[in-house]
Amino acid sequence: MITDIFDLKSNAEKEVYQLIDKKYRKLPRTKDGSINFAASGFQDNDVDALRHAYVSGIYAQEFGSITAELLGTIYEFFPGHGTSSPNNERSMNMDLWNNAVGRKYGKKLKGREELFDVLINALKNRELITNPEDTREYSGLPLRSATQTTRGTVVVIGKDKKRRNILFYDLHEKTIMSRLDFVSLIRAGKYSRYCVRFSNGHSIPVARRDSSILNNLSLI
Repeated sequence: MITDIFDLKSNAEKEVYQLIDKKYRKLPRTKDGSINFAASGFQDNDVDALRHAYVSGIYAQEFGSITAELLGTIYEFFPGHGTSSPNNERSMNMDLWNNAVGRKYGKKLKGREELFDVLINALKNRELITNPEDTREYSGLPLRSATQTTRGTVVVIGKDKKRRNILFYDLHEKTIMSRLDFVSLIRAGKYSRYCVRFSNGHSIPVARRDSSILNNLSLI
């Protein structure tokens, strides 16, 4: 079964809050004993840092570092996409930095609780940013200068045992497509940024060389 990218993000966020409450420090709770997400103390601090790093690490485990970076950056630079909301410059830098730390460890580890434990060590070693006024600067994917939107952009989220792209995700429509579905839609004219190449008996979706830096498909 394929998990929707945004469902995965939501579930990973709930999971990391439970781990923080269990293994790091207690979080505010409502009268019925559940974690009170409406309370203060979830933004621009250590909890926020762990959440971003953990979710990004889970994405790296599920989809690989490239897609994890694309998705994490899109959440920051395109407010309202998925579950993101507008962010100020320094908070955005903090989030992107912590995303990168999460990806670094996520691609090395398979277990989620193991990932969390490693991120706790990263927090204690000041590898994560816990204050937006931290002067360290994120230097990854430069989407701030980009003018494109997510409309018509597709990323790879699944490969077969031979490392061939087989599952694709439309970032704007939030839909998952098989290779054959994506090929059919390209040929029908829906995705102008992409075309189809025939290789080793297979029709392969590839990205055209344009100004987009969101694609993680092969380029022609």
